[in-house]
Amino acid sequence: MKKAFITVIILYFIQGVIHNLGHPVTPAFVRSLEIPDYMFGFFYATMSFGLMVGAPIWGIIADRRKKSTIMAIGLLLYSIGQFGFGFSNNMYWMVFFRFLSGFGVASSMTLFVSHMIEVSKPESRAKHLAWLAAGLALGGSVGYALGGFISTNDYLVQILNTDDLRNVFFIQGLLNILHSINVYILISEKDVLNKAEQKPSFIDSFKNIKNIKFNLVLFLISLTFISISITNLSKYLDVYFDDLGYSSGDIGNFVFVTGVVSIATSVLIVPFIVKLRKNLLIMIITQIISIFAIIYVFRGNNFILLVYTVYMIFIIGRSIYQPLEQNFIADNANRGFYSSIMGIRQSFYSIGMIIGPLIAGFLYELKPIYVFDFSALMIFIGLVLMIIVYIRIKKNNDMNNS
Repeated sequence: MKKAFITVIILYFIQGVIHNLGHPVTPAFVRSLEIPDYMFGFFYATMSFGLMVGAPIWGIIADRRKKSTIMAIGLLLYSIGQFGFGFSNNMYWMVFFRFLSGFGVASSMTLFVSHMIEVSKPESRAKHLAWLAAGLALGGSVGYALGGFISTNDYLVQILNTDDLRNVFFIQGLLNILHSINVYILISEKDVLNKAEQKPSFIDSFKNIKNIKFNLVLFLISLTFISISITNLSKYLDVYFDDLGYSSGDIGNFVFVTGVVSIATSVLIVPFIVKLRKNLLIMIITQIISIFAIIYVFRGNNFILLVYTVYMIFIIGRSIYQPLEQNFIADNANRGFYSSIMGIRQSFYSIGMIIGPLIAGFLYELKPIYVFDFSALMIFIGLVLMIIVYIRIKKNNDMNNS
């Protein structure tokens, strides 16, 4: 089994590299087509909408089909989306291809997580999910740096013709096709532990969605609010750095440090926390600390000092929260329906990725700090819902033990 989850982590790392190659060149590419700046947010929201729609669909299909096949098909759709985005030269078609990319990549983003759940023993699941998240984060950092390097290094520009930025998306799409082949070959159903005796039908999968426990529904709604906060902080902190007069190099250094902190937390801290077996309580504590960290950082006097110290507390909390919330959802899912429930989880998360930037753009125009206050408020709402879930579960356990 060790080989099985290491394979998943490596493949997810590779996906992180490939899928971030285009990010550094996208702003320059879009501006070269004389597309209005407001379309940046629209492209992001459209891809998130594709994720929201695609995740539950792929999850339901994968519960009764071979996951490697479903993942490969989704990744091929992502490649088509990237080719189309790079070469359509029309912002309306680019919106469509953004949606297609999001819809396609939802398959692997959902099913890598569900497969990791299925190849892990319950006591090791949260730890393995943390390592999976660390692999994606590391791959994303490498991909972002590599995308910028191949488009600016004179030697590589000459070989790959990446002075034409469309070719970066072509390279990305081509590498992703090779990645889809590897996923098809290397993801194996034989590695799954405690297989369901019979694959559920589509009707069974839809019934399973309808019969989700109320506590899990509340938890998923809380995940949406926290996703709004995480998305806004990720997207607008770079803008805030720029408005304060810091260079792109300063932003790059900061992103690198947050990546290192995230990976260190996932590998070193999460395995210790998992042993406490207080996942929901720890998630509540991390959100309380995160609220105070965000408010203090953006209302303090020395921003650059605070963002490299106090803000890292939020990064640590976020890195702890993600594998624990995925594990909590898996604990409350029926065996044999992990793919569909993680698809629903991705859908709820993607709703936050859509709503967050749309509201934050308006708030940032009014006053930048409003975005960060709003982010703290969203965590607070998510926190209240988690506390309700915690009280309901504790009350139910007390009744069962009495």
